[in-house]
Amino acid sequence: MVAANSRKHARVRIIGAASGLGAQDQACENGPVAFHRSQAWHELAHHPRLDWGRTLFAPAGDCGGPTGRIAGLCRHLADEVEHALRGGEFPVVIGGDHSVAIGTWSGVARVAGQPVGLLWIDAHLDSHTPETSYSGAIHGMPLACLLGRGDKRLLNIGLAGVQVSAGHTAVLGARSYEPEEIDFLQASGVRIIDRVELEERGFADCLDEALAIVTAAPAGFGVTLDLDAIDPLLAPGVGSPEPEGLSARDVLEAVSGIAGLPGFRTLEIVEYNPDRDRLGITASLISDLVGRILPSDNN
Repeated sequence: MVAANSRKHARVRIIGAASGLGAQDQACENGPVAFHRSQAWHELAHHPRLDWGRTLFAPAGDCGGPTGRIAGLCRHLADEVEHALRGGEFPVVIGGDHSVAIGTWSGVARVAGQPVGLLWIDAHLDSHTPETSYSGAIHGMPLACLLGRGDKRLLNIGLAGVQVSAGHTAVLGARSYEPEEIDFLQASGVRIIDRVELEERGFADCLDEALAIVTAAPAGFGVTLDLDAIDPLLAPGVGSPEPEGLSARDVLEAVSGIAGLPGFRTLEIVEYNPDRDRLGITASLISDLVGRILPSDNN
């Protein structure tokens, strides 16, 4: 098992995961390439300890339909994340729809040798199965898959069984979901902190609780950020916007604080839809988020 290192001693490697197959609006497939070409990325690219590794695409052809193609991409992504971690690098995955999380966290779990903790920041719970989904969209299913429920092609990619520890997983910022998802996550032991609770307690207090849960995972933890968690007035470039989201400032400050925590293994930022962005606002936010986890030049 490879030890979890603080990002302060790591080189940061960007991995693009260019898929919109799991989403209703598939333009998020273009998100990683659009961000890589953006001025916001070029302002970061000079950093001496930051590289753009590879941008991965779903395999062409039928490959078992959309689910089979997503599974193929997730297997490839898990391999890339594993390679980065074993090489002492800190992976930052840029998606693509949130189905790519199946690959990201399977790769992290494989390196850890056991399920990891996960802070899931999202407007949605993403915990449907094919039997409960109202839309059939796979980007509404990745957390369930990581917890061992879903289409068998999307399971067991990193480890046999679950990839993330339910007792060390917290969802923060949810404000649009169905009762079947709530029932599944509560029965699994996942902590859900929704918009109502955030408004009652405040972001800082809720974040502290969520971090206490995920950082207690023995094998380390990660953060997946669906950009639709943020208020769409501040991050318009998403495919499934929901009103009254988190403030961009709160999320940036949260990532800054998390960046130096022991056991922090990987950051994932997903659902960037360049067709819906305005004036590069969301691309600039992604750049700011990546900048918050970069090691200082003198580390």
